[in-house]
Amino acid sequence: MTAHPPSHPYPTTQPPSASTPALPVDESDDPSGPGGPGGAGSGERIIDRIERADIARIAVVGLAALGAWAASAAGASGWAVGSVGVVALVVGCWPILVEAVGDLRERRMSMELSMLLAIVAAAAIGEWVTALAVTVFALCAEVLEDLSMDRGRDALTDLMSFLPQTARVVTDPETAETTEAPLDEVRPGQVIALSPGGRVPVDGLVRAGRADVDQSRITGESLPVQVGPGDRVPAGSITRGALELEVERVGEDSSYGRIVAAVRHAQSSRAPVQRLADRLAARIVYLALTAALVTFLATRDVRATISVIIVAGACGVAAGTPLAVLAAIARAARCGAFVKDGTHLEQLSAVDTVVLDKTGTLTVGAPRVVSVSAAGPAEEPGESSGEGPAEGPPAGEVEILALAAAAEWNSEHPIGRAIRTEAAVRDLTVPVPNDVAYSPGAGVSALVDGRRITVGRRQDQTRRPGQEAPTPDASATIGPGTSDASDPEAPSATSVVEVRADDRLLGTITVADRLRQGAATAVRDLGEMGLEVLMLTGDSAASASRVARALGLAEDQVRAGLLPTDKEEVVRSLRQAGKCVAMVGDGVNDAPALSAADVGIAMGTGTDVAREAGDVVLVGSDPADLVETVRVARRARGIIMVNFVGTVVVDVAGMIAAGLGVLGPVAAALVHVVSESAFILNSARLVPRPGRRR
Repeated sequence: MTAHPPSHPYPTTQPPSASTPALPVDESDDPSGPGGPGGAGSGERIIDRIERADIARIAVVGLAALGAWAASAAGASGWAVGSVGVVALVVGCWPILVEAVGDLRERRMSMELSMLLAIVAAAAIGEWVTALAVTVFALCAEVLEDLSMDRGRDALTDLMSFLPQTARVVTDPETAETTEAPLDEVRPGQVIALSPGGRVPVDGLVRAGRADVDQSRITGESLPVQVGPGDRVPAGSITRGALELEVERVGEDSSYGRIVAAVRHAQSSRAPVQRLADRLAARIVYLALTAALVTFLATRDVRATISVIIVAGACGVAAGTPLAVLAAIARAARCGAFVKDGTHLEQLSAVDTVVLDKTGTLTVGAPRVVSVSAAGPAEEPGESSGEGPAEGPPAGEVEILALAAAAEWNSEHPIGRAIRTEAAVRDLTVPVPNDVAYSPGAGVSALVDGRRITVGRRQDQTRRPGQEAPTPDASATIGPGTSDASDPEAPSATSVVEVRADDRLLGTITVADRLRQGAATAVRDLGEMGLEVLMLTGDSAASASRVARALGLAEDQVRAGLLPTDKEEVVRSLRQAGKCVAMVGDGVNDAPALSAADVGIAMGTGTDVAREAGDVVLVGSDPADLVETVRVARRARGIIMVNFVGTVVVDVAGMIAAGLGVLGPVAAALVHVVSESAFILNSARLVPRPGRRR
């Protein structure tokens, strides 16, 4: 029957806090435990999850059907059988009647209305046993549907009920004294204490302690991650040791909070395929009523007419489709991705082209400086073009790095962070910048010590005559923190940026980044799924080619030297060519392309701008999560299509058989319930199972 949202979709019980006695890690980790599907109620027997009123209705109508059959066989009067039948039908059909009346008020044709017509028609001609049997089947189907929908909602409620509602805030760092505080009163900058087995309530930075942390609920990664001072820990993790965290984000701003917000939105939204399912269900009802009218006009057989109405069951798509969407969103979240809307899940299932940004998506996004190279000598005084005095001697490597770090002072770009880190490691004095201007994809400029310092992409076309472009020396060692390019563990993707002072080239800085573990496997898996894979980057063609070879991509699958607007144009051109495009990125540079794609997929480790622009957010950094999320979306679409086709085939065949008199009313009701149950259970296969991560 029609699926209805729960009256209380979110749990009212308070989950255990991080300061309660430590939970055994294997129990906290077990999805069948308190945090598992269904929350605290997931351990209930199935019978305990059925409403007592539903059990009573089925029992009353079932006993009445048996009594009516026995009384009819014994030759009892029709008045006695009818009296029992009327009382039982009023009790059993009350929820069906309420829904049917509601549908009539909204001028909507539904299965409840058609089923009620069939039951009333059977009773009107004295077929009390048939009417009661059909009612029993309808009530059983309603219960099965509710149980299946509960499983889908439970998998989502699991996410929402997991976080503790309080945290132990460190009030005295000297004595490590803590105070229990409600989570909504915890603020960024405060320090909280976690016990072994505790659930992490906030996104935070480890201040003290080392521990293995289970982040599987956030990233889908089944293996614990070892963290120590300076490492970030997302909300929703489980720590296996004592830690002190400096709060960075709490509540809806945390990683877990964003998942919960997305899930709540997904529950309340309706994907286009769900609206299609509702339209299909309505058309099947109209078809059944039309077929019943034709049957009656052709045969004058009331039993056959009733059978035609009963056999049509569109609830398999009407209820199975939202269940599949909810279950797929829950499974995707278990895989480390949260889908912001059922619409985006549907679009993701239709994607045929995946466009991947290189930096931060395929690479770790934490590049290191490997060399600093000064530019060649400037114009000699005798060679001046008459525009003024010589621009001075070449800048040294230390000056280049310090000036670049000043310009990149507040940059979120990975290259900017790498330059600042290198300057800090070398303990350089970095001037304070003024008038900072950031141009996505081109670089950053700032006023430093009276000079306009620009750090950005190579601009060979703007190099002055007589100035040589510095050749990056990947093996040059410029101080602590650099890496040797000959090291087999060295990064595999390099980028070169120019540092300029008042448009005079000072030199270049070469940074390198490692490919993410599993990136090549993810690219291969996407290709094996029949998806076209492209890589976009602002790096040079030579650098992009090296990365492409490591990933197993062909030259025609790479677009290099792109600005953010170029990336957006690539995505738009693919869509104009008829492609359904998913764009995967992590930075400010990727936001335009993410918005332009059919589905924007943001890496959760990236910038807030990218996460806002993305339709799907991969909370972790594992490229395998992308592959698994696409698989989940495709599987959901496949299950929904099977339900659509199966429902039409079974209903049309059933109506023909019923119209020919092959199926009587009771047999038609059995076909209706069995087919409906099969399609709903088919959708329920997507619900994550306890104890399984994917």
